[in-house]
Amino acid sequence: MAYGLRLVPDLLRTSAFGAIGAGYTAVGTVFLHPMRIVSIKNLTDESLLFSFDGINDHEIVSGQSGIVWDFCANKYGDAGAVIGAGTTIYVKQSGVPTTGSVYISAFYGFGE
Repeated sequence: MAYGLRLVPDLLRTSAFGAIGAGYTAVGTVFLHPMRIVSIKNLTDESLLFSFDGINDHEIVSGQSGIVWDFCANKYGDAGAVIGAGTTIYVKQSGVPTTGSVYISAFYGFGE
């Protein structure tokens, strides 16, 4: 019996530099599915802080760079960690960006 899990891309989330302030703001909408792969691309000209609860700093991403979390690499089915449905990713300034945007792309699994 062959087994497959199809990765489904979620909607791209974005926030322009002018919307990123000193306090946390949501980047797009809440995740409706458990996310297996999440990518943050900071295409602004400054380092930015990211949070999974909108209160605490959890990650920093330098300007013009990004980070990818593949929580389920080499896993089958429901095995592996995920970022849970209902999670929102938030962003705030570490430095004050004057150009660019932040992008978050994510993928969830759909069994076949």
